[in-house]
Amino acid sequence: MEFTYFIGTDVSKNELDFAVMRGKTLLFHKEIANTEQAINLFIKILIKQPGFDWAGAVFCMEHTGIYNNHLLASLHKKKANIWLESAIQIKRSSGNVRGKNDKVDAIRIADYAYTKRDKVRLWNPKREVIQQLTNLTVTRTRLIEAKKMLKTPLQEQDTFSAKKVIKHSAVVCSHTLKAIDADLERADNAIDEIITKDPELKRLFSLVTSVTGIGKVTATQILITTNEFKNISTPKQYACYAGVAPFVEESGIFKGKGRVSHMANKKVKTLLHMSAIVAIQYNQDLKQYYQRKVNEQKKNKMSVINAVRNKLILRIFACVNHNSHY
Repeated sequence: MEFTYFIGTDVSKNELDFAVMRGKTLLFHKEIANTEQAINLFIKILIKQPGFDWAGAVFCMEHTGIYNNHLLASLHKKKANIWLESAIQIKRSSGNVRGKNDKVDAIRIADYAYTKRDKVRLWNPKREVIQQLTNLTVTRTRLIEAKKMLKTPLQEQDTFSAKKVIKHSAVVCSHTLKAIDADLERADNAIDEIITKDPELKRLFSLVTSVTGIGKVTATQILITTNEFKNISTPKQYACYAGVAPFVEESGIFKGKGRVSHMANKKVKTLLHMSAIVAIQYNQDLKQYYQRKVNEQKKNKMSVINAVRNKLILRIFACVNHNSHY
């Protein structure tokens, strides 16, 4: 795709900083409020630029979660070319950087879009059901964390303190814990309802959970993080995303061991780890594989579990690609 205008945007909660470049020439910088009204006013200024057209412009920004929403909605209505990039990717491509402010960051993002224009990856909005599913899973995670925050100290006090001392604390927290359990149940029911009512989600969910070890929570997270297997469509990509794929470091005569990268979605990695533990217990093939590697070949247990995680990913994508249960 050929682009003439490269608009870099530094996104924060309250403000948006735009750096507008035509080719590699910076035309102007503009700071506005992060509101739909301010964004629409900026768009009116932008379209008055000589030779500007939506097809020949790309808007590049870092992925900052919900703070992007107003800008993404406004640009999507205009059918603009949107490039969402990870902050670490832009930072590492900038080389040695000294100094930092919103204006400079916007210019660096615009320059990144121009420099890497041949590798542009345009953003497509997720379906509304996936957005709902994402919000519900985040809410569910917060409820679990709140429950843990209350329950863990009570359990520790029960071990090290007298019963009379902790009795009042347990009584005070009991109603809150019951309410959290009720909210968790409502969140789970809402997630199940969304998946059941949407034919495509229901189909994919059934395929993913047919793999031994993959439960409801893990399957839901896989559907969200792959965007229904649209954004991530190969097992190799997902293994890298989840921090399962090992990478070898070599330099000259130095030959290092293959190690997984710390740049990964740690939540997905944890869920896959738990799924691998369950699969080793209940899937005969994986159980034999694990025992052979650990007991006979004396391989490191965590390395073997990581290999099992990779096998689960391969099985999930095979089921989806062939539209068949495992």
